[in-house]
Amino acid sequence: MLQAMTNKIKVGIIGAAGYTGGELIRLLLNHPNAQIAFAQSGSNADNYVHKVHADLVGETDLKFSATHHFDVDVIFFCAGHGEAKKFVAANDIPATVKLIDIGNDFRLQEDAVINGREFIYGLPELQREKIKSANNIANPGCFATAIQLGLLPLAKAGLLSDVYTTGITGSTGAGQSLAATSHFSWRANNIQAYKTLTHQHNAEILQSINSLQSGSPLGAGGFSFVPWRGDFTRGIFISSQLNCDVSLAELNTLYNDYYAWHPFTSVTTEPVFLKQVVNTNKCIIQLEKVGSKLVVHSVIDNLTKGASGQAVQNMNLIFGLEETTGLKLKASFF
Repeated sequence: MLQAMTNKIKVGIIGAAGYTGGELIRLLLNHPNAQIAFAQSGSNADNYVHKVHADLVGETDLKFSATHHFDVDVIFFCAGHGEAKKFVAANDIPATVKLIDIGNDFRLQEDAVINGREFIYGLPELQREKIKSANNIANPGCFATAIQLGLLPLAKAGLLSDVYTTGITGSTGAGQSLAATSHFSWRANNIQAYKTLTHQHNAEILQSINSLQSGSPLGAGGFSFVPWRGDFTRGIFISSQLNCDVSLAELNTLYNDYYAWHPFTSVTTEPVFLKQVVNTNKCIIQLEKVGSKLVVHSVIDNLTKGASGQAVQNMNLIFGLEETTGLKLKASFF
């Protein structure tokens, strides 16, 4: 049932009926230091949350609200892209209220300031210390998270040039609203490339890479990405290829050193696969090398580490909690 109000972080959610909203509610209901104050949904107002997120039957008697309020410590935006920017522009939000946007409104530096609020790009493995002192977070995109985590150690070492990336995502990455390519009858036994070389996450990926590899930044032509729609519901599998003369042993040491203090990202020498990470906030990375060709594989769950889980991770950092609080999740391996 509803969590008891103590000195917990009071949380508001805008757009709580979608996939990322549902995933966020699931995580927060089991978070020892958080209390959901409202879960807003214009289309589901006054309905029980478990009527939409049916796996929460018996977990909560929370209802969706039609409106929001600012008697909270933090607001998560889980509505469609563009909605957070409209909300911040239209409302006089108290400075004491932290904002975490799971959409793409504030991820790029040119979009990061609005109404005097500066949004910090919320990839903990890139800028955890900045996140700790931030009031507003732009949560990274799902593909962007998986790709960046696979490339950041190379960028820091100045080893990136002409990166070619392919990645496949499950159907939940397309959101809950139905489209021709999200119906079961289309997805089943099917696969398709989409947004070839033009995916919306390209700009934030280059922004992060070049913040580390500033001496020899990658231009738009130095990073090529072909995304795929897959016949499964959750998860992202990324493979990035580039030329690299550093030995595989040295590269594994480079990666292990970079991620040594980041609890959710691990490096392995064994083949990686989605069942290792689905329903967790983890990213697992594997390096393979043949001659001078290096391939970096990285796997995440698009709804947790790629969205709501990373958002909770950012909340933990902002409020001075242990980074892993409420996120020690086991993969659904079998």
